[in-house]
Amino acid sequence: MTAEIQAAPHADLLTGFRAGQRTALARAISIVENGRAGFERVLHDLHADMGRAHRVGITGPPGAGKSTLTSKLALHLRTLDERIGIVAVDPSSPFTGGALLGDRIRMTNISTDPGIFIRSMATRGHLGGLATTTKEVADLLDAYGYDRVVLETVGVGQSELEIAGTADTSVVVLVPESGDSIQAMKAGLMEVADIFVINKADRPGADRLAQEIEVMLHMRLGDMPTNAGHHGVSLKSVQKAAREGVKAAAEQHGEWAIPVLKTVAQSGEGLEELARTLDQHRVYLHESGELSRRRQARLAERVRAVVERRLRRLAWQRGPGEHILESHLAALEGGEVSPYAVADLIVNQLGLGPAGGPT
Repeated sequence: MTAEIQAAPHADLLTGFRAGQRTALARAISIVENGRAGFERVLHDLHADMGRAHRVGITGPPGAGKSTLTSKLALHLRTLDERIGIVAVDPSSPFTGGALLGDRIRMTNISTDPGIFIRSMATRGHLGGLATTTKEVADLLDAYGYDRVVLETVGVGQSELEIAGTADTSVVVLVPESGDSIQAMKAGLMEVADIFVINKADRPGADRLAQEIEVMLHMRLGDMPTNAGHHGVSLKSVQKAAREGVKAAAEQHGEWAIPVLKTVAQSGEGLEELARTLDQHRVYLHESGELSRRRQARLAERVRAVVERRLRRLAWQRGPGEHILESHLAALEGGEVSPYAVADLIVNQLGLGPAGGPT
């Protein structure tokens, strides 16, 4: 076992954690989130307790009502006696690095429920839209014994793709405003979503957006209803044919037919159907073997991420990387040396040999 994992075992913390102490969970999250000494040992020791929770990613553009939807969904799941862990990821403040929107403030209606745990995290400039340690915090909530772990994040373009690699089930939330359907295609959400939710469905345009998304889902299969391009054919009739086509194609190949649901999170409308659909997708994941495939892919990516994190630490914090870089800045500016040659010098100091740069 490496020195990275051996340091600071936090035995008392783990004892409290396994005894169900919320304070121990909060401390463990802080240790992991801040990368304190021994944080990898904590995750290492708890790894065997992970993998039981259903991880749900909720994403979409700002203003889609994701926080309200998350809180109301959590309240509904609590009526079913489920315990819910929520990681709410916000954009970082450019001044403090802290969470800017403060989802926990918007979820005060559920924050006192002993069966719900909420952690607000800042992206800290991470371009993917998720804090670097979000996945590890989700691991802790899983290991603690929550039945459902919900990751709710702001939509910032391609961050939706990262959510898909983090959750078992990805829910993409849109609103009836014009342009959302086009944005869905541009951002690659058609490949990411397991469930589409049109929130604020009491607004004008909700039905049309749902229809457009169902037609696009059908187009994704490389097919279209035969009357789709005919003048005088209503989008509603095309939607019905598209929905039936998507379902038939999914059943034929043993795949999941992506549903398009409508909710009004503020009033709770549609939340029961959303919860039921989440359970249906979870059953599909288990029975099809897709859950194992997704989790293995997630774990493989985790190993790569941990290796990269350790190498960054070796190069820049423990090694001479910063010194080598600073000492070559003038030569870099003058064109006497290239960034690739300097990178080779830094990597060679780690004892890893040539990095594939200039020889």
